[in-house]
Amino acid sequence: MKGRKVATKQPKGKKKKTLAFRNAVAGYLFIAPFILGFLLFMAVPLCQSLFMSFNDVTPGIGGFTMTFVGIKNFKDAFTVDAEFVPYLTTELIRMLTNLPATLIFSFFIALLLNQAFKGRGVVRAIFFLPVIVSSGVLVGLEYSNDLLSGIQDMIKETSTDASITGVLEDILVTDNAVSSTLFGYIFQIINSVYDIAIASGIQIIIFLSGLQTISPSMFEAAKIEGCTAWECFWKITLPMVSSLILVNIVYTVIDFFVKTDNQVMTKISDTVAKMEYGFSSAMAWVYFLCVLIILAIVSLIISRRVYYYE
Repeated sequence: MKGRKVATKQPKGKKKKTLAFRNAVAGYLFIAPFILGFLLFMAVPLCQSLFMSFNDVTPGIGGFTMTFVGIKNFKDAFTVDAEFVPYLTTELIRMLTNLPATLIFSFFIALLLNQAFKGRGVVRAIFFLPVIVSSGVLVGLEYSNDLLSGIQDMIKETSTDASITGVLEDILVTDNAVSSTLFGYIFQIINSVYDIAIASGIQIIIFLSGLQTISPSMFEAAKIEGCTAWECFWKITLPMVSSLILVNIVYTVIDFFVKTDNQVMTKISDTVAKMEYGFSSAMAWVYFLCVLIILAIVSLIISRRVYYYE
């Protein structure tokens, strides 16, 4: 009969694949190269370093001679070595200080770059330029260049305490413990704005990609209902990019802990250069576990506030 649709029966044993399933398959295909690379090139060295951390490793002509010492290397890292624990504490505090500043700065810049204005592509390239500059050989030019080091030392010798931040800090900081701590944190962020800008390139791109996926019709409907720009930000913009906040937190924490100017990384590298492979492996695994614990705590807290939408 005309106008009647004939229902097609699906073969038994086959279920219709949902959109979520297809997205999951696509996601696993994207990360498949990393998984294969990790299994082929990183899994074995990772297990070897874990085994070395429980042994006293002595290099020889034909390889290494390992003597099992249990958790002695881990005890020495916390009780014998005088530098590891202070370095680890300093880097953890510095990470907790720079993490909120990096996220706020990158999100604010992404909001600005998402606006329509002339030369937007050039401005985006400028903010992404630090990612290129801080990669590869240029990292050594930044941290190991004798000329730059000499200029920095000369600036420190000739500069006075009468800087803008120094004067403001003397004026605003009081005897109140709460206000002095707050202003101290703010001035610390201001003094490290260069490092924050250098470390925010990838986060800006991730936030910007999330902002561009928000449908303009949502903002149009909100404005028709009488919402202000401030209400649109808290009710639409922030919830829609909340999942990317978690991604950027994970990326920022990992990126901070593997920087070339990290004191713990330098300490581990110097210990490896002394051929103390067991002790350096123990310090590396303690450092690795600290990073995992921080990521687990942050992910557990932030994931409860993440809004996912289809």
